[in-house]
Amino acid sequence: MTQRSSWKSIYTKVSLAMTALLSASPVWAQSADPKEWQLNMGRGVTQTARMAYEAHMVALWVCVVIGALVFGAMGYAIFKFRKSKGAVAAQFSHNTTAEVLWTVIPVLVLIAMAWPATAKLIAMYDTRESEMTVKVTGYQWMWKYEYLGQGVEFTSRLARESDRIRQSGERPTAASQPHYLLDVDNRLVLPVGTKIRFVITADDVIHAWWVPALGWKQDAIPGIVNEAWTNIEQPGVYRGQCAELCGKDHGFMPIVVEALPKAEFQRWLAARRTASAAPAAAPTGTSAPVPTPAAAPAGEAAPAAPAPAAPTAAL
Repeated sequence: MTQRSSWKSIYTKVSLAMTALLSASPVWAQSADPKEWQLNMGRGVTQTARMAYEAHMVALWVCVVIGALVFGAMGYAIFKFRKSKGAVAAQFSHNTTAEVLWTVIPVLVLIAMAWPATAKLIAMYDTRESEMTVKVTGYQWMWKYEYLGQGVEFTSRLARESDRIRQSGERPTAASQPHYLLDVDNRLVLPVGTKIRFVITADDVIHAWWVPALGWKQDAIPGIVNEAWTNIEQPGVYRGQCAELCGKDHGFMPIVVEALPKAEFQRWLAARRTASAAPAAAPTGTSAPVPTPAAAPAGEAAPAAPAPAAPTAAL
């Protein structure tokens, strides 16, 4: 009797510990970006991220319930009908009712999980009614962003400081370099509260554009254009990286998305458009002034004007 009480006490404590651990998981997932020692999937800051998180949590709790039932029954049978108590195993070949139940019930569970998950997956790739389009092109080893129809495009590479540290052999700390290998020279700036369509491809090898807070990952494949969309709900800076092995510097292709309020984004876009247009409008060189020929004396032909000097190429 004492031994049985001891086992029941242990089982109860383990069950309570697992329940507390899983109940706390939503708290750990509140932040948009992954945190050190985070044990669960993040909620993200978009509708697509929320759909992925909800599907994940449904699957997790279904697995927890099934695991508790299976391992609970197994543990009960092991200790209740152990040989030391003189238990004798039942002798039968099959049970039709049990076989039907353990076939039908899992099928129903799978259908109940697959139906909403499929609906979410379809919605995650429905790019209709987008308000703007960003083209993302992967290169070894950087990203190129084009705001289609806006006249703005630029490349985004690993930040110089991170690149310097990784090549120098220094050992960065979280205090000195909190975003080591996760910072870039040019951030992808996007507006909040706007449905943004992404068209994603690559120029050389397969890459994958992935920002966990946005809730999706999309392959960038040469010769193929993939689509995705996002609608960021709150301003902030969200980090990601290439998620497909693409060569020796695969680990040095970070992604940084900066979400701004709409008015602030429009100011940034106008400034960027002006900066992009300025180099194109600048003269490529200067020409020397052409001297005016002097008037010729009566009866003589006027001297020919000298040919204009060729423009000097800009350095």
